[in-house]
Amino acid sequence: MRKRRFILTGAPGAGKTAVVRQLEIDGFSVVEEAATDVIALDQARGVAEPWTDPGFTDRIVALQRQRRLAATGEVQFHDRSAFCTEALATFLGHPLPALLRTEIEELKRSDFYERRVFFLRLMGFIAPTAARRIGLEDARRFEAVHERTYRAHGFEPVFLEPASVVDRVAAIRRHLEARSL
Repeated sequence: MRKRRFILTGAPGAGKTAVVRQLEIDGFSVVEEAATDVIALDQARGVAEPWTDPGFTDRIVALQRQRRLAATGEVQFHDRSAFCTEALATFLGHPLPALLRTEIEELKRSDFYERRVFFLRLMGFIAPTAARRIGLEDARRFEAVHERTYRAHGFEPVFLEPASVVDRVAAIRRHLEARSL
């Protein structure tokens, strides 16, 4: 049976992590987001704003790739992807590095991910963290960049509007069942 790999995406503060945790509890294979861990490690090394470093995107791509290639399970949920990293680079005004372009080309060539992407809409508020220093208006702009990026690469967003974690996971399950998993 072909593995089914779904991307969960959205702007910072959309509730992706909570949905991923519930999917994991429900027995699905999940692949952790890389950007937050790259930021945390860089900050632990004394870099206050790692996203300003030109090598930031490459570090995210490398960790994402390592995690996606190690993933197991017939149905997988990936908390973000290289396409999100492209959206991040675009939003930050960084050029797309060769490593990211190569990763995206490989993902598209291999048809690695399902074409339908679970796109979590913003909840309407942002809880700041050490890694998340974005306000709601910037998050809305970032959300629009994410959507444009995914559509430009031929993905079809399945929008999950603001709701409880239980309701959002139920919507994902309904989508999977409708596609006869």
